[in-house]
Amino acid sequence: MVAFLVGGAISATVVSVVADGDTTEEQSASNEDDQSSNGESDEEESSGEDNSESEQNGDTPQELSQIDDLVQSIEEYYLNEVDEETLYEGALQGVVSALDDPFSEYMNEDMTEQFNQSLESSFEGIGAEVTERDGYITVVSPIADSPAEEAGIRPNDRILAVDGESVEDQSVNEAVQIIRGEKGTDVVLTIQRPGEEETFDVTITRDEIPLETVTSSVQEYEGKTVGVLEVTSFGEGTAEEFEEELTYLEEDENIDGLVLDVRGNPGGLFDAVQQMLSHFMTGDDPFVYTKRHDSERDPYFVDSGEKKDYPISVVINRGSASASEILAAALNEVNGYELIGETTFGKGTVQQTMPLGDGMLKLTVYDWITPDGNRIQDQGVDPTIEQRQPEYFYSTLVQAEDTLEYDMTGSEVEKLQQMLDGLDYDVSRTDGYFDRSTESAVENFQEENSLDVTGALNDETERVLEEQILDAVSNPDNDVQLQRAIEALYE
Repeated sequence: MVAFLVGGAISATVVSVVADGDTTEEQSASNEDDQSSNGESDEEESSGEDNSESEQNGDTPQELSQIDDLVQSIEEYYLNEVDEETLYEGALQGVVSALDDPFSEYMNEDMTEQFNQSLESSFEGIGAEVTERDGYITVVSPIADSPAEEAGIRPNDRILAVDGESVEDQSVNEAVQIIRGEKGTDVVLTIQRPGEEETFDVTITRDEIPLETVTSSVQEYEGKTVGVLEVTSFGEGTAEEFEEELTYLEEDENIDGLVLDVRGNPGGLFDAVQQMLSHFMTGDDPFVYTKRHDSERDPYFVDSGEKKDYPISVVINRGSASASEILAAALNEVNGYELIGETTFGKGTVQQTMPLGDGMLKLTVYDWITPDGNRIQDQGVDPTIEQRQPEYFYSTLVQAEDTLEYDMTGSEVEKLQQMLDGLDYDVSRTDGYFDRSTESAVENFQEENSLDVTGALNDETERVLEEQILDAVSNPDNDVQLQRAIEALYE
């Protein structure tokens, strides 16, 4: 049995690969740290027997003897007292880090315990998937309606510090251990956002994060009924939820078209993708391949399925990763469905996990390759119809320590201006300078919401403004990517 991980930091998946190339579900989990799971292969077991036999014969490789000699020398001569277990653990981490692969990692006993505790239907934290990219702890995507999303955390945000402590030299799992915490407690993240010069702090109140994965809704467009299926991750029950919601849309709502929304979906269970695709594809063509340097591509097919007789489009964004990218690429390259939105995250490798003493090893073993032969890793999946959201969709909430008023400058003023513009208040600029038009817009907002009219952004005005922005973001009429995906069905 080979344990595969498919997805980002929120979802971890194990599938067993049998001789004929089919996959069966073995275990799935959801967590906020980098992907991990339990599993071992027959090859690993036999390898372990060989190692035991070598040890019994007294045959120790020279490199391992050098590690032992190194540890003994440190224990004997180092200035301070050291813990032998810590030294050997550092050696294990060093071996894996030499791969220079952000998705391969040795997890010690504490990290493994954290993973095992995360194998539940919910967890307490901020609700954001993180990974390592270019040496930084990087957000893949916040979970829908999570504290992280409500605080304005965005895909590709870099987390530089947690509660003032740098995470520069920490692994993903180590960073997640301090980001997580009890419901109701606050955590302060120092964020570096691509395209912005200044870093900024975001205070997030932790909460219980449920892992509901599929929701459905209906939109009317030019006399046609369009179903929308939003899939937030590919978990253990996602395929069943998806089938139930799809059946409801088809039989109860009599939909004329369908939009699949995998924005902000970090991935998850490979089998869930396979089962979901069987509702839209036949088993004639592969929907994805795996590839490693020393082997040919291995194709994967859906079980017998069929194409729908109504039009379908898919919405993607920078937070769509791994399993989401597999689904989007397959529906586009095999079925020709339009992809609307932004280029996806680009997480296209497969990890295998195995127990290692009291800890666990997670190792990259394959690349995902799309049906047309395109590599996903670091490339992502491009939309066929590019569409950005309004700027206020991408803004974090204002985090000003002082009242914002006329003649001030900075990124917090820029956020204020983008929010006012998004709510259709007249501002002449959105470059971060608090001019007279910004002051007038704040006055109009305060007057219309029965607030003290000062023209300055105080705490009460900020609270009401943020409530209205969150309402605007959740209103499908303002979701231009979704509206464009609906239009594309009938072009």
